[in-house]
Amino acid sequence: MTEQSVRWGILATGGIAASFTAGLVDLPDAEVVAVASRTEESAKAFAERFGIPRAYGGWEDLAHDEDVDVVYVATPHSAHRAAAGLCLEAGRNVLCEKAFTLNAREAEELVALAKERGSFLMEAMWMYCNPLIRRLAGLVRDGAVGEVRSVHADFGLAGPFPPAHRLRDPAQGGGALLDLGVYPVSFAQLLLGEPADVSARAQLSDEGVDLQTAALLSWESGALASVHCSLVGGTATTASVTGSQGRIDIPYGFFHTDRFVLHRDGREPEEFTTGPADRGSLKHEAVEVMRALRAGETESPLVPLDGTLAVMRTLDAIRDRVGVRYPSETGEAELTPA
Repeated sequence: MTEQSVRWGILATGGIAASFTAGLVDLPDAEVVAVASRTEESAKAFAERFGIPRAYGGWEDLAHDEDVDVVYVATPHSAHRAAAGLCLEAGRNVLCEKAFTLNAREAEELVALAKERGSFLMEAMWMYCNPLIRRLAGLVRDGAVGEVRSVHADFGLAGPFPPAHRLRDPAQGGGALLDLGVYPVSFAQLLLGEPADVSARAQLSDEGVDLQTAALLSWESGALASVHCSLVGGTATTASVTGSQGRIDIPYGFFHTDRFVLHRDGREPEEFTTGPADRGSLKHEAVEVMRALRAGETESPLVPLDGTLAVMRTLDAIRDRVGVRYPSETGEAELTPA
């Protein structure tokens, strides 16, 4: 890492890796120096697309590339523990996509490994780095809506997704919860912390993953959060937080919003907006990683590791309530609905 640029490695070559890399290319202080995939052919095609000088047909070579300051792990979450762990073992700093891992146990292992190596580690929860979400969280902390009473958030896709799709594949951590539900849960916990109690219901597929899940989270303060995710219906994908003195509403695409409205008792509604270029941008999390690395930090205050672990514990609790287990957790070759 130099004063001028942070050198990135990209691990995996799917759609989210391409979106993230496209954002990096536009940052003057970021340099993408290497990419790795399970096949050399895929890595070379990705490298040619983005002008990346080195392409590796295996994760190990990228993990041991001393010219890489930080690796962005963009595999399906079923491989996050292995991929991020390999990079941390080799002394690389890591930004790992969400859901951070399959379960809290794997997440704890990665956090312990990062601390042992003194390496930077962060979940790629881009929502937390979004300027408007940061503004919203600040308003809530400052009491703009009074004491938080309830949170609502949902994220659903219409599908349909065939049984062979990764979102329905138990071996890849399929299901609505880890892919989509992580956003509503993370939004609720950004504002209220880890819940004291979790209840949930789900519709399971024949493969044993959740097609849609609804959960009710509760806190000792009396606050409640209702969260929903779906692979079988396109939801409003909105969020709101209601307090004793007002409410904040976020329209469609709450997790990458460029607009929200604050309603306070006895006042006219206030609209908060940002530039359209910020909507859908992954650059904010990259900027935060580079800021932290230059500051010598091993985790980000915007996406703290304790918060990531708390979200993973909640996701585990929801899966426990609805009966979803993955092959790596059970040792079974296949899953059946609980």
